[in-house]
Amino acid sequence: MEYSRMLNEYGPAATAQQVAALVDKARTDATRNHNTEVYKLCYSTIDLTQLNVTDSVSHITSFTQKVMEFGRSFPAVPNVASICVYPVFVETVALAIGDGNMAITSVGGGFPSSQTFAEVKMLEIAMAIENGADEIDIVINAGQLLDGQYDQLASEIELLHREMGEGTTLKVIIESGALKTPELIRKASLLAMFAGADFVKTSTGKIDIAATPEAAMVMCQAIRDYYTRTGRKVGFKAAGGVKTAEDAALYYTIVEDVLGPEWLTPALFRIGASSAANNILGSITGKEIKYF
Repeated sequence: MEYSRMLNEYGPAATAQQVAALVDKARTDATRNHNTEVYKLCYSTIDLTQLNVTDSVSHITSFTQKVMEFGRSFPAVPNVASICVYPVFVETVALAIGDGNMAITSVGGGFPSSQTFAEVKMLEIAMAIENGADEIDIVINAGQLLDGQYDQLASEIELLHREMGEGTTLKVIIESGALKTPELIRKASLLAMFAGADFVKTSTGKIDIAATPEAAMVMCQAIRDYYTRTGRKVGFKAAGGVKTAEDAALYYTIVEDVLGPEWLTPALFRIGASSAANNILGSITGKEIKYF
């Protein structure tokens, strides 16, 4: 498919100055969302992440059990949207969940750099799904994007999307901190959507610059423009650097301002987080929480 031609059908990104002004407005607007109900919604959108070099079967099992027992300690707070782990631990999570109702997210496709063979990416994704993954988070090849190899980049995403088959959610990480400019962030987001992404996601959290409100603004504008032209709703996920309830509320507000309240559900809005889960719970309960 001629993805480069499709890009030409969309207008340019907002300038950095325009984006900065919109983010300043969102920061002001976000004060209206510093409340318990918004924090609860944000908590329910979390992909609770364990992506550490020290992960082990025993640790992931214990972590998953903690997630599944969450309702006993916090019955008034909806549980997180999913548990996110490396592919090798998908089966561990699935066994610990048992008959429980919890989505399993697996990173895949050569996470976090995407620098491996397409065949390896396909096999890794297929094995994760076979072991129980409901959602797959992959990373674009940022080097191809920076070189202008748009058709090659999007064609691989399309290939991986086909490998997943029906019924599995595909989140495509654009690694916005490596792209830096609004124009590249917009192109990456559009290419991911052209190729079948169900969500576009800011970051892996594995480089110095992770999620930023500026990148989120550009990405949400791209999602809006894509929806206007196609009628297909694509979700937005902020990940990396989301630490506090106020951080979460700012991303909530950007989605609300650009895409509207219909996007403010776990089906279309996610937050990738680890430490933020305790901090958001603390803001909901009014006391320090160290549940996870």
